[in-house]
Amino acid sequence: MPITKYEDLTLEKQSFIVDDCYFINCVLRDCDLFYSGGDVDFVNLNYQNCRWHWRGAAGKTVELLTLLGLLTTPQTQSQMTVSNTKSN
Repeated sequence: MPITKYEDLTLEKQSFIVDDCYFINCVLRDCDLFYSGGDVDFVNLNYQNCRWHWRGAAGKTVELLTLLGLLTTPQTQSQMTVSNTKSN
């Protein structure tokens, strides 16, 4: 599957399947992010008021970790920055 690359963008009110995506120097505002367990890479990503949706293997992993008490129900975050200088 090809990798989708987003670079130097501000994206608002969109939905993304983040599996096989590469975000570089981007800002995501009020977006829905769907993740199933595939490869993803974030370099200097800032997301604000975004909602994560866990599907497939990722969803089952989140459910299991929550059931085991290793993961609590996430608090809503209005802003978060992810910075990673290493890419896959």
